[in-house]
Amino acid sequence: MTKLVLQGNALTKDIASDIAEKVAGSLDYKPDFSTITVTQRLGQEQLKALREDYAFDINEIPEEFDPSEASLLVTDMDSTLISIECVDEIAYFINAKPQVSAITEAAMRGEIDFETSLRQRVALLKGLDFSVLEQVFEQRLSLNSGAKTMLEGLKQKGIKTALVSGGFTFFTERLQQQLGLDYTLANMLASQDGKLTGEVEGEICGAQAKADFLLQQCQQLGISPSQTVAMGDGANDLVMMKEAGLSIAYHAKPAVQAQAMTQLNHCGLEGVLGLLQ
Repeated sequence: MTKLVLQGNALTKDIASDIAEKVAGSLDYKPDFSTITVTQRLGQEQLKALREDYAFDINEIPEEFDPSEASLLVTDMDSTLISIECVDEIAYFINAKPQVSAITEAAMRGEIDFETSLRQRVALLKGLDFSVLEQVFEQRLSLNSGAKTMLEGLKQKGIKTALVSGGFTFFTERLQQQLGLDYTLANMLASQDGKLTGEVEGEICGAQAKADFLLQQCQQLGISPSQTVAMGDGANDLVMMKEAGLSIAYHAKPAVQAQAMTQLNHCGLEGVLGLLQ
């Protein structure tokens, strides 16, 4: 037995019933989401075809993942929990956003290794006044749709939350305080005399560091990686996502969607709660 989760604004009871009939499954309809229980897993081609036919999210929950046992969600920050790429917005203040954004995009598609791309982008920020980071946080940073609903729902379920980012501690630490997140990990921008040096302090938080962080939190909490959910949008999230019991590609690059267990392309972050019912 396996379960399909359907959710999104375009979903109706009639459409959900039609899909249940197509897959020979049993429908449990709710206004926010529907689940269809089927006796056999759908093939990737069948699932892909359904997604192409309907303008809402359709996901198959892995049989080995038990949502009731989920204890930790680890999420990426830039373009996942929040709507911006922080380094791109910092670069705006020195008229370098196009150059930095191009490197960011290449890294998220997996065309440049993340560590190299981060050093290239941060080097372009050399000499920028550190106070610009506060301006980015106050004026340009916003949460993605459904973020607060997701976090409130996770808290009610007793699921811990971790924000792990190839971005910067300046932002993760403020979001942790603002949103009540349990854990964070990110990179620290080096500064001297109130200006950025164009370097990152310490080891870079890249793809492997994200995965290691997830496993470390599992050890500290005394849980199995199978009890975790990992969510991201870029190539540097894939190593972390492979360690989790459930991986979610959130409005992600094609390479990430292809490898993730589930994907949210129509819902906001509240869609995470539908996957955990």
